[in-house]
Amino acid sequence: MADVPGLFVGKGKSRLHLLLPLANRHGLIAGATGTGKTTTLRVLVEGFSAAGVPVFVADVKGDVAGLCKPGEQNPKIVDRAKRLGVENFAFRGVPVVCWDLYGRSGHPIRTTVSDMGPLLMARLLELNDTQAGVLQIAFKFADDNGLLLIDLKDLRALLAHLAENAAKIKTVYGNVSSASVGAVQRGLLAIEAQGADRFFGEPVLELADLMRKDGLGRGFVSILAAETLMMRPKLYATFLLWLLAELFEQLPEVGDIDQPKLVFFFDEAHLLFDDAPPALVDKVEQVVRLIRSKGVGVYFVTQNPIDLPDTVLGQLGNRVQHALRAFTPRDQKAVRAAAETFRADPKLDTAKAITELGVGEALVSLLDPAGSPTIVERALIAPPTSRMGPLSDEERAAALRDSPLAGKYDQTVDRRSAFEQLGTQKPEMPDRMPEQPDAGESARETQREKPASTRRAPQSMTEMVIKSVARNAAGTIGRQIGNQIVRGILGSILRR
Repeated sequence: MADVPGLFVGKGKSRLHLLLPLANRHGLIAGATGTGKTTTLRVLVEGFSAAGVPVFVADVKGDVAGLCKPGEQNPKIVDRAKRLGVENFAFRGVPVVCWDLYGRSGHPIRTTVSDMGPLLMARLLELNDTQAGVLQIAFKFADDNGLLLIDLKDLRALLAHLAENAAKIKTVYGNVSSASVGAVQRGLLAIEAQGADRFFGEPVLELADLMRKDGLGRGFVSILAAETLMMRPKLYATFLLWLLAELFEQLPEVGDIDQPKLVFFFDEAHLLFDDAPPALVDKVEQVVRLIRSKGVGVYFVTQNPIDLPDTVLGQLGNRVQHALRAFTPRDQKAVRAAAETFRADPKLDTAKAITELGVGEALVSLLDPAGSPTIVERALIAPPTSRMGPLSDEERAAALRDSPLAGKYDQTVDRRSAFEQLGTQKPEMPDRMPEQPDAGESARETQREKPASTRRAPQSMTEMVIKSVARNAAGTIGRQIGNQIVRGILGSILRR
């Protein structure tokens, strides 16, 4: 695909291509319900896959999984292809891997409690500052005593242990009130009742499995079944934020490359920022800005551009804006805001055009070879080649059976961790805070047993960037330094 200028998106005054070397400069797909956002998403996903770029996308309505099947003959689609001058148009599917946090409609996705970190856990549990402080103490105590926090029962057992020994712990780690511990325990019960306990455990997700290609060199499209997950918006947003942070942490710096290593589509993106504290929004903006140097492109899909903070919106170079309605003052503000973000065309009233776009039409501005946004054009979006609809139960079962990851994540592994450790041998209550260089031989031995995903401790944003550079120079050395290895980038940088 090296001789192709980029992914064909649509046609306005000219043919519009999203340039692969600039696809990691992120993007936005916006528009009211029913205006064609999902079609645009499918066109981009198909194009990235055909170019050999793996994709991760959440299927919030259940119809994206049809990407793996060729589209059905449709005169309207064929006619649009002819109008756009698409040569050799043919209906075809893309290679797909299905995922599901609940393990029902796809391969299970798991991480450990330690990997999630105290700050993302606190947001998931909707804790106040005092309760979140108790959670911080719990993670620190686990680090100091070599306790593995893998699943929710490990964290529950640890909290119970801290409550029983609150008087001894107070002088070393700070006050651990029974009321705060009780609030955290209630939060754990609440998310467990929602099925979030299935997300915590082993084997943990290997990011390399999201970055696979098939035998023809096409990028696999990882589709997260999110219809049920969308009923728990906090879990949905926290999971995708965790995944973004893991990609940032684990992938090496690559600089400018011919095409992204992975493209990440964040549908219903406003959920990430709903009720988010300013500090979190600030750090998300930092991660979005920095992750492009890891070769990852992030594309936000939402109804209104104003759903995203300005600091994040300013990082999105490739934009496709479908129609917006202007019935209320907020709608009118959204239209004006969307129009002002484009590089204006003197011959086009952008704000007026946004309210007049038909289904399948959009205002498009993509980055040119110099990295500058092109002048906005009113364009007809290219038609997708895959099926516009969901998979049947039989088709989904066949996709799982034929998946290259069949059997790898299906069975949960429950090894010895904090739940068992606290039940057989209680850690001694220290009289003083352990010295970091001498965390204890037993703790180091325990850490050597742990997978990389559970060997992480908080660090500052500056330390994060320095370690990212050092990791490129020193390979995997940085992942062998015991208790001080990063627990999770967002958990780390939010400590600032």
